[in-house]
Amino acid sequence: MRYGRKAIKKAGLETWDNPRAGRDYEINISFPEFTCLCPRSGYPDFAVINIKYVPAKKIVELKSLKLYLNSFRDVHASHEEAANIIYEELSKKLKPRFLEVEGDFNPRGNVKTIIRVSSEERRAG
Repeated sequence: MRYGRKAIKKAGLETWDNPRAGRDYEINISFPEFTCLCPRSGYPDFAVINIKYVPAKKIVELKSLKLYLNSFRDVHASHEEAANIIYEELSKKLKPRFLEVEGDFNPRGNVKTIIRVSSEERRAG
């Protein structure tokens, strides 16, 4: 097994102390090479994962986030499930003041989806 695969296999999200925990500021992270596998066909799905959050006491360590997101390459998950799993894991680890995870998936079969999971309350109307 190559070193990259080993690193991904051992991946876990790591956090650091927020150096400015008393200040509200926004962190935006874009991961343009996200892949997971369609749970029905097994074909790869490609997306840009955008993460936006206002940290409280913790921030995410970026290399661990990269490895964590790369671990989805062999996971069979729908677009909705992938975005929700990422949101839930970040929310659990960071406990941020605000968090939004957006999965902007490439078109497949002439259908494009964008999945947005947010801590901001929204009501269907």
